[in-house]
Amino acid sequence: MSRSYDTQLALYIDGERLGPSGRSTHNVVNPATGDTLGELPLATPADLDRALDAAARGFRVWRGKTAEERGNVLAGAARLLRERADRIAPIATQEEGKTLTESRIEVMMAANLFDFYAAETRRIYGRVLVRPAGMLSRVMKEPVGPVAAFCPWNFPIGNPARKLGAAIGAGCSIIIKPPEEAPGSAIEVVNCLLDAGLPKEVVTCVFGVPDQVSRHLIASPIIRKVSFTGSVAVGKHLMKLAADGGKRTTMELGGHGPVLVFDDADLDRALEVLVAAKFRNAGQVCVSPTRFYVQEGIYERFVKEFAARTAKVAVGNGLEGGIQMGPMANPRRPDAIEGFVAEAVKVGARVMVGGERGIAGGADSSGGVGSGGRGSRGFFFRPTVLADVPTSARVMNEEPFGPIALMRPFKTFEEAVEQANRLPYGLAAFCFTENGRRALLLGDAIESGMVGINTTMIAGADAPFGGVKDSGHGSEDGPEGLEACLVLKTIHQA
Repeated sequence: MSRSYDTQLALYIDGERLGPSGRSTHNVVNPATGDTLGELPLATPADLDRALDAAARGFRVWRGKTAEERGNVLAGAARLLRERADRIAPIATQEEGKTLTESRIEVMMAANLFDFYAAETRRIYGRVLVRPAGMLSRVMKEPVGPVAAFCPWNFPIGNPARKLGAAIGAGCSIIIKPPEEAPGSAIEVVNCLLDAGLPKEVVTCVFGVPDQVSRHLIASPIIRKVSFTGSVAVGKHLMKLAADGGKRTTMELGGHGPVLVFDDADLDRALEVLVAAKFRNAGQVCVSPTRFYVQEGIYERFVKEFAARTAKVAVGNGLEGGIQMGPMANPRRPDAIEGFVAEAVKVGARVMVGGERGIAGGADSSGGVGSGGRGSRGFFFRPTVLADVPTSARVMNEEPFGPIALMRPFKTFEEAVEQANRLPYGLAAFCFTENGRRALLLGDAIESGMVGINTTMIAGADAPFGGVKDSGHGSEDGPEGLEACLVLKTIHQA
């Protein structure tokens, strides 16, 4: 497996790869070492105008292709992703920080999505309405038009694949703006599509100052649909921009995942899956389990055993063997988590493990891991468990987006549900109980787009992924993800 940063950082517009010449640039940094990986060119207004022109032409070309032609491109890209996994995975690990195992899983997730949409393109069905003899009324589904898609840095392979697969499967062209912090992964996904035969005008990949790029693209009448994954604040801002042009939106926004653990739960099983899920990608996951409400009778035991398992999580450079959690993706994240912990402790929370920068084993606040072992430049924060966290603590009300588990006891079913639904977020929630009746009631009572009962596995290529309340609207993945890129047309003929 190659461990070099083996990708070409460039804009991709209308079949051309455009480098830094004459453009501002952004340094891509390895969060495990602080080293610069490469120089990323940022799009100019002229570049964005050219991207819009290509998207308009690409839509005219692509919407006329058959379902089989679109599906063949997606299936071919899925095959290429699997073939190139050993090269793509280290790119994601170096620019985002997650472990190599997680990056490989993400490549396979992207391939599975492309395979699903390749088949789903053949199931874009309309219907014929009942009418008198001599009349025909039919309901048809058509591609919405050129899509502008904005991706976050935490899943630099999977999130672009979600947006690309749905749009391309539906017959749309797409301008995608991946994150400047982790651009190479998305570039490689785009390369797989192009190498599988996607016409060059159909997909454009740009980078730039986020607010400038989003305003420029969304203001254009060429764009018919906006897809965004990221924070609630930015999502609401983009919705306002889209509203000016009456554009459709899919918004997958922030979360603050509640976990309800009842006293009849299989504790060993719950601990096994929850500790792994909590510290996946250093907790930088929108559906990460975060607010743990544990029934009083098992609370102290659960906290103690969760903390003990957390202390054993191996932290370091994601390229190294045996590592279970890498660094945070950028220097802003350790600062944020450190502030959350300090405020929570001030109002009464207990630090059970972690609570400081560095890596497990006593690294100091500047600790980190270099490419060959321990060093001092990475953006590391130790896996952290806080117990007895007051509801008033800031971290219990704002999405922390980091390696921090927050514990509180509860007495009754009603109290647990009230706490789970207390916040304006509604992306993912998790419940652990062996009582089948209780499980059914929880599924109905929890206000969340996705609920995992005795599991944290809540995503799949065939399942809709999305939230409610401030966590957004619309879905990605599943047939619903494709539907989000389609519009209805009713044709009446006499």
